[in-house]
Amino acid sequence: MKKIFLLTNLLFLILFLIPILVSAQQPLVPCNGIDCTINSFFVLLGRIFFFVVFYVATPLAVLMLTIGGIMILISGGKPNLAGSGRKILWVAIIGLVLVFCSWLIVNFILCEVLKYCSWNIL
Repeated sequence: MKKIFLLTNLLFLILFLIPILVSAQQPLVPCNGIDCTINSFFVLLGRIFFFVVFYVATPLAVLMLTIGGIMILISGGKPNLAGSGRKILWVAIIGLVLVFCSWLIVNFILCEVLKYCSWNIL
């Protein structure tokens, strides 16, 4: 049973990593040496943030939500296993909310306070 569970998780992890490998078509640095400006730096930060949020944090949160749900389903009367599953679910949800709220905070500060909205052009 444990081998099947580990193989299933490994398969899901591989399926989540394939889009990361394919998405490497766009260059990370948007300029070539001398034509770099401050705008290019913020575009670079935006691309890094986009990669982390959508290709790392979101698939990991989905994986943890799946693991937490499976732990609750297979607990079968073991309160420790069900409690661990609930903790994993709550931590994954809170982490995902924090990741997406961080984008809102950075976007608000840069666009509304500093009037610099071109940082998130991907």
